[in-house]
Amino acid sequence: MPISSNRSLGIQKNKLMRYKLIKELYQKHKTEDIPTTVVWRKYVYPVYPISRTTLYEILCTPITSELKKIEELMNNKENLRNPS
Repeated sequence: MPISSNRSLGIQKNKLMRYKLIKELYQKHKTEDIPTTVVWRKYVYPVYPISRTTLYEILCTPITSELKKIEELMNNKENLRNPS
């Protein structure tokens, strides 16, 4: 397998893991009466300097299922490289 393909999977995995941390931080502070922009400004932006648009993208991303797909791809590539 080309190294660039493994590298891109690693980059995607790290991005999704970062998204997961951001989403957990958001959900920790989000309540029904606090708007998303306030949570972003007070809690998310000081830790992760991302735009509001990026936050909305993160909130809509199916992180768990995407991580599972990447793990499966990485395991398949590892099995092809080292057959038992």
